[in-house]
Amino acid sequence: MTTHDLPLLGYDAIEFWVGNAKQAAHYYRSAYGFRLVGYAGPETGVRDRASYVLEQGAIRFVVTSALSPDHEVSRHVLRHGDGIRDVAFEVADAEEAFALAIERGADPLGAPRVDEDEFGKVVCASIGAYGETIHSFVQRGDYSGVHLPGYHEVAHDPVADLLGDDVGLALIDHVVGNVAYGDMDHWAEFYQRILGFSQLRHFDDEDISTEYSALMSKVLWDGHGRIKMPINEPAEGRKRSQIEEYLDAYGGPGVQHLALATDDIVGAVTAMRRRGVAFLSVPDEYYVEAERRVGDVGESWDDLAELGILVDRDDEGYLLQIFTEPVQDRPTVFYEIIQRNGSLGFGAGNFKALFEALERAQDRRGNL
Repeated sequence: MTTHDLPLLGYDAIEFWVGNAKQAAHYYRSAYGFRLVGYAGPETGVRDRASYVLEQGAIRFVVTSALSPDHEVSRHVLRHGDGIRDVAFEVADAEEAFALAIERGADPLGAPRVDEDEFGKVVCASIGAYGETIHSFVQRGDYSGVHLPGYHEVAHDPVADLLGDDVGLALIDHVVGNVAYGDMDHWAEFYQRILGFSQLRHFDDEDISTEYSALMSKVLWDGHGRIKMPINEPAEGRKRSQIEEYLDAYGGPGVQHLALATDDIVGAVTAMRRRGVAFLSVPDEYYVEAERRVGDVGESWDDLAELGILVDRDDEGYLLQIFTEPVQDRPTVFYEIIQRNGSLGFGAGNFKALFEALERAQDRRGNL
């Protein structure tokens, strides 16, 4: 850890604020292979909301809905639809992380708070980020319970038991935020100044564009690879970009997509397609050019083409990636499934094919 780093150990949890947490939890279990491991709600003494904890590999999702119309979760859902409220980081010392962040100019949303039960104690604090997104600092080194005090363990998940093993998702690779035109540099500087991140990549409108639209992106990371936070903003184009469509549909800045890593993307995508997950498609011609550009890979090119998986190579190796369609009716949050074989990149060679696929989906919605 340098003198500028905060003591971040990695992603702790992603919390979604949604209209119906029970149904959202069922969706992520049945479609994405998560297992329900914890619950907090009226039955556990929490009177104002219901939250379900879902896990797969090292990934932890929490889906929360309010139990009254005037709750802050209800107001958030009214404005944004189902969306990601909290990108939480695990820390060794929440008080230290919070103090350093506030000293560097972060907006304090929740001072360090200690919660305890029979499984130990957890210390949590939170700061503001872009839009209504927050970052919590979670210190759980002295806790052995499920997620947080107030949550009860769910020992038996009938959905996971019925559908069998998970689909092979292992960890959160990166979390992508969309901000308004002209705000990317501000938020890139925020992560550098507040959290001590550095810039890993920078893509401009010449890197990510089609004949119709473009975007710009800066990738910030912790320097260790545990946390990567790309920030996107729209660029000028002939038509409305995917970033502008997101900002309009979400009602402002927010998390656009989560990249979930796997060691077997062919197996994961095969299982997810079988469970009903819809992915963006690319034309068959993409694979003729991609095989020539990328060269030999450990997977079957026929399998990759059949499943619609994109391929790219850089100096460190190659990566495989595929993107889902939005997972709610508003065209906002979606997922990337990614397998890294040495590559530290983000699929720059696929940007044009991906962007054109996104534009085709926009056009079907009448939003291009």
